[in-house]
Amino acid sequence: MISRLTTRNYSTSFSLGIHMLGRDIQEPIYAIYGFVRYADEIVDTFFNTPQQVIFNEFSEETSKAIVRQFSANPILHSFQWVVNKYGIDPALIASFLRSMELDLEKSDYNRADYQDYIYGSAEVVGLMCLRVFCDNDKELYNELEKPARKLGEAFQKVNFLRDMNSDMADRGRVYFPGLDFSSFDEAQKKSIEKEIKTDFENALVGIRKLRKDARFGVYLAYIYYLELLNRIEKTPAATLLRERQSVPGMEKFLLLIKAWFFNKLNRL
Repeated sequence: MISRLTTRNYSTSFSLGIHMLGRDIQEPIYAIYGFVRYADEIVDTFFNTPQQVIFNEFSEETSKAIVRQFSANPILHSFQWVVNKYGIDPALIASFLRSMELDLEKSDYNRADYQDYIYGSAEVVGLMCLRVFCDNDKELYNELEKPARKLGEAFQKVNFLRDMNSDMADRGRVYFPGLDFSSFDEAQKKSIEKEIKTDFENALVGIRKLRKDARFGVYLAYIYYLELLNRIEKTPAATLLRERQSVPGMEKFLLLIKAWFFNKLNRL
């Protein structure tokens, strides 16, 4: 599946997490990530092309694929299959596409815009995945909706911190409200980190309640991102503006083992 290859090429953390999901739910999650990645690439890398036109065409083709239950684009064909099989709310897809389109229009955000952007770019992705994990169990979905949103929010904010330099230098974007790169300091950094830690804590409550075939994979992605946040916390603000932080491969392997034991012993 093209979506699987796309995921593996763009994110080792998410790829490993998805690989640890139950076999029956791996392909649907790959399909969701492939769709998300495709849209993100249009707004983040196709700078020498008519991005708005391409994005509009992508949005239209997404809608047509869902209605027709077919697309010649393999990424969209896989995505429409998941949408139709699991009853993913069209409003979630619309919110996601709107946030992606904002990257073509906005370069800085106030607090309300920032929260709206995060909802559309990350929280709804968590909710799409949750539809797969719950598989039509509406009661479980409703119970885990808020933690799923918090997990997506935490992931996105960590990405914002990690990619501050490239977002500003390559794309001219500043996502954090009121942040001035020229005066970014330890106090601002710690405030953002504290906010993200709270999101992670709220998300863990939901991970513990996931079905067994989903819990380990989601928890693995969770601890990868938590470790990335820990590394960012140890990095001075000035350095963070110059150097992109990451978790080395060997460290990810050790975290995988740790996550397996914690999940096995129900010590999440």
